[in-house]
Amino acid sequence: MNRIAKIERTTKESSIHVELDLDGAGKVDVSTGVPFFDHMLTALGAHASFDLVVRATGDVEIDAHHTVEDTAIVLGQALREAIGDASGIRRFGDAWIPMDETLAHAAVDVSGRPYCVHVGEPDLLAGYTIGNNYPAVLNRHVFESLAFHARIALHVRVIHGRDPHHITEAQFKAIARALRAAVERDPRVTGIPSTKGVL
Repeated sequence: MNRIAKIERTTKESSIHVELDLDGAGKVDVSTGVPFFDHMLTALGAHASFDLVVRATGDVEIDAHHTVEDTAIVLGQALREAIGDASGIRRFGDAWIPMDETLAHAAVDVSGRPYCVHVGEPDLLAGYTIGNNYPAVLNRHVFESLAFHARIALHVRVIHGRDPHHITEAQFKAIARALRAAVERDPRVTGIPSTKGVL
């Protein structure tokens, strides 16, 4: 069974197109109009070993917020569709990612129950714009939107860090690696990985 999805979403604020293959090789082609966010989504796809195409246009002349959040929504929807009934996957995954002075941890449960816990970012990120185009305060919006629309439980922690670029990138890479582990096929699992029989 191919675990792929193609989702499009258009509003008055943005137009988003996402293609996702969970069994890819990390081939990524991303363009959102927000260069640092492109960098983060490229890292996400590459380190999750997903094939990922993202085409987004939006009102970035006003702010990056709408385009970034809407892209995360569609990416979550694509992830949900590609996972399907979750048959045969490992379901749980976690990863620790060091990036120079930064250490981040992410844990994922493909539970069908959306939840997001995001802690540990230093206060300085709240007012910092990375690369003059990505407000770091959007990190939580991205993670919450992804978790809610993918219907996964996602916990992301910054253990320590100083550089906003490193802190943000380590979190995206940790999520990527945790997702990779969680959605990976497990040869020992033949059905739904739940004692309830459904996720």
